[in-house]
Amino acid sequence: MSIELIRKFSEGFGVSGFEDEIVDIGKENLDKKLILEEDRMRNLFIRREDHDESKLTVLVDGHSDEVGFLVQSILDNGLIKFITIGGWLSQVVLGQRVVIKNRNGKKVKGVISSTPPHFLSGDKKNKVIDVDDMYIDVGSLNRDETMNTFGINIGDPIIPLSEFIHNDCNDTIMGKAFDDRLGCSAVVEIMNSNVSRKLDYNLVGSLSTQEEAGLRGARIVANKVKPDLAIIFEGTPADDVIKSGSQSQASLGKGPQLRHRDNSMIANPRLMRFVIDLADALDIKYQEAVRQGGGTNAGAIHLSNEGVPTVVIGVPVRYIHSPQGIFKYEDYENAIRLANKIIESLNSDIIKKF
Repeated sequence: MSIELIRKFSEGFGVSGFEDEIVDIGKENLDKKLILEEDRMRNLFIRREDHDESKLTVLVDGHSDEVGFLVQSILDNGLIKFITIGGWLSQVVLGQRVVIKNRNGKKVKGVISSTPPHFLSGDKKNKVIDVDDMYIDVGSLNRDETMNTFGINIGDPIIPLSEFIHNDCNDTIMGKAFDDRLGCSAVVEIMNSNVSRKLDYNLVGSLSTQEEAGLRGARIVANKVKPDLAIIFEGTPADDVIKSGSQSQASLGKGPQLRHRDNSMIANPRLMRFVIDLADALDIKYQEAVRQGGGTNAGAIHLSNEGVPTVVIGVPVRYIHSPQGIFKYEDYENAIRLANKIIESLNSDIIKKF
């Protein structure tokens, strides 16, 4: 089920603020015994039948949105100006095919382009083109056709058009939005596998929205759930194509990444020790990382209420924030194994000690 579930989430449409389709995929694949609630920001809350407000709560979170674009304006010649949602390199954007979802829910395909090289001279041919100088072409001949025939309007969301490919010869997978549809899939699998596990605390899952726009959904999730401990799943940027050997802290095939620090959080060292000891005892591969940049929903969640011990479990993905990412399925499996062992090993007394 796992690969097909990841495929569904990856192929889904869910740029920040427009995560409805991803939430629906989550609902369709969660055990019917689980209690689901959706708020007005499209955050999805997943609770077990034995939820008891008097008990401590552990939150398992993955964000449902992906980086993408938004229609900014439509030119007289029918071309579409757009802005980026989330962090993009302009070199990655140019020449990509995209899907625009219009207000009627119809998906329109187009291509991101710019002035062709035939009409550039001198140094202009070799300069990096800014997103501001790009446009989307859906094959329209004028503004009226773009708006009335294709049904495209200002504010319509856009995602990359990308094929999901499973290389079964080495179990690597290519596709889009693994940041953080891997997290969505993990949350669904973990809540399903723990639907009846006997726990002395509440286990709550969340598919949170608008992480790429500034951890927005996570703030609402933390305020509502009020967790006492949190496990955050991420598609973390792999560095094995730019670093080698011991300098790499996110290599494919070496296990999930456990972050000690990034720009949004310094991890609780007692919780990190607990998680690392569990991984060592089970012989689960993992990688430790001290990130100089980046951030996750942990940044918002660990600062909520009176402070929440939080661990980030990241599946290394090459080329995240692009239309084509690559990850190794084994790393995803080990992330699930580790999270399930954390859930099994915790109790209220242990949680209070962090």
